[in-house]
Amino acid sequence: MAVPTGLRRALTFWRRSIQARVVVSTLVLSAIVICAVGWFLLQQTREGLLKHRVDVVVGEVEAEVADTRDRLSAASATGANASEQRSDLIDPIIEAGDSRGYSVVLGGPEDNETSLEDGGAHRTSGLELVSVPERLEEHFDGVNRSTAWTYTEIVRTTPDGETVREPGIVVGSQVKLPADGQTYTIYFLFPLTEEEETLSLVTQALITANGLLLVLVAGITWLVTRQVVTPVRMARQVAERLAAGRLQERLRVTGEDDLARLAMSFNQMASNLQRQIRQLEELSWVQRRFVSDVSHELRTPLTTVRMAGDVLHDARRDFDPVTARAAELLQVELDRFETLLVDLLEISRFDAGAAVLDVEDINLLDVAHRVVDSVRPLADQRGVLVVVEQPDRPVRAQVDARRVERILRNLVTNAIDHAFPDDPDRPIVVRMAADEQAAAITVRDRGVGLAPGESAMVFNRFWRSDPARARSSGGTGLGLAISLEDAHLHGGWLQAWGRPGDGAQFRLTLPRRAGMPLRRSPLPLAPIDEVASEPEPPDDSPAATDPGREPSRGATS
Repeated sequence: MAVPTGLRRALTFWRRSIQARVVVSTLVLSAIVICAVGWFLLQQTREGLLKHRVDVVVGEVEAEVADTRDRLSAASATGANASEQRSDLIDPIIEAGDSRGYSVVLGGPEDNETSLEDGGAHRTSGLELVSVPERLEEHFDGVNRSTAWTYTEIVRTTPDGETVREPGIVVGSQVKLPADGQTYTIYFLFPLTEEEETLSLVTQALITANGLLLVLVAGITWLVTRQVVTPVRMARQVAERLAAGRLQERLRVTGEDDLARLAMSFNQMASNLQRQIRQLEELSWVQRRFVSDVSHELRTPLTTVRMAGDVLHDARRDFDPVTARAAELLQVELDRFETLLVDLLEISRFDAGAAVLDVEDINLLDVAHRVVDSVRPLADQRGVLVVVEQPDRPVRAQVDARRVERILRNLVTNAIDHAFPDDPDRPIVVRMAADEQAAAITVRDRGVGLAPGESAMVFNRFWRSDPARARSSGGTGLGLAISLEDAHLHGGWLQAWGRPGDGAQFRLTLPRRAGMPLRRSPLPLAPIDEVASEPEPPDDSPAATDPGREPSRGATS
């Protein structure tokens, strides 16, 4: 499932911005605290408003009931019947309720088990009897009951037939009617409209204040974190410029706080690194210049010595055996010395950046056969068999044929040197394959192998896995280093795999078209018979996307 571009950018910004995470985290925590405090304040305000309203309405009911009892006591001696006396009792209260904003219902008599619906004909116009809760009605199901109250929902029916519901408080109190001696309950229903409006106003005020407070907290957090994050960002930018080679970059130091001390330490570290890098560059330049100068200066005396050595070598049959053997050894060492000078000159050209490619479209299978044919005498001398496997399809690429042939010759010669002698049952195998983007060649031997960590060191100059081991090819120790530079020059990879006692495999991966970046190799780095037991490092690692270098200078060994 593809992630939308906007969401992907937001996630990237969230991962990379400490400031955004701190601000959002602070806002979330602040919002939780503010909501909790706001809810607590609202509950306290609600309870305070309701308690005050209950005290007021209960006091008002008690005063009204006391006045009613006084009127009934004054009218007890008259001869009015019970119906008229009930009307005289409730009508003034209903009129007072209409003017003062509450409703009234008369229930009873209580000792005759008369329900509210039977005795509730006397009530405020439009008031529904369901407004009186049953639990309160049950409380007054008898005589001499105390005044009681509860919350309710007042239901009214307007003259146009519309039903109106509003929260309220219902208070009940009993009076005794002198005309019939029965006890009646008067229910007073007070709406909570004003309290509801007040609570709504307080809620809106709290929401507005909380919103402004969150904005203020966000702004303050953003400014505070900016003071901390900005120096860190500047340090990151300067570090990136230092990594890019701009060694003169430094952080600006302001103040004397911890960040200022950090900037001073960073600048001191950068200065030390710059000094050491310059020293190493100067030393490297001196070494390269020395190698280049020595290589060139030795060419002339070597030519003279070579001419004298050839004369001696041609005339060795006229010498005594000791002198003849010395002439032969001189010729062999002169050949090796000349090869070493050629390799040193090639390395110096790489160091000077003077190496260039002579690209042509060739079949790598032909190159492999030429290399194997050229090293066959060495392989026969060691008793080692070298086999070139036929690929399923032509393996063509735009490469420098001379340099690729040199790479393969170095790899095959190295494999012959490290293979077990006189063991034709374990041949050196050269495989190759290609896809749309890349061509690859592997050279597999089953010799001494590579110890852990050596697969990256085999490409170092003059490095040998076993210094005591004799070279049958007379190598100089620069072959794999030159091969690696040749691979880099093509924008390719040269990697090694090895295991002690199980041999090694080198893989050369080249782009099929010059300048094309590599993403993966058509052949695995580990041998085919080892893929199941040892997984291959991914070819599409970040380093592998650089067309000028392989993912690693040798994979896991």
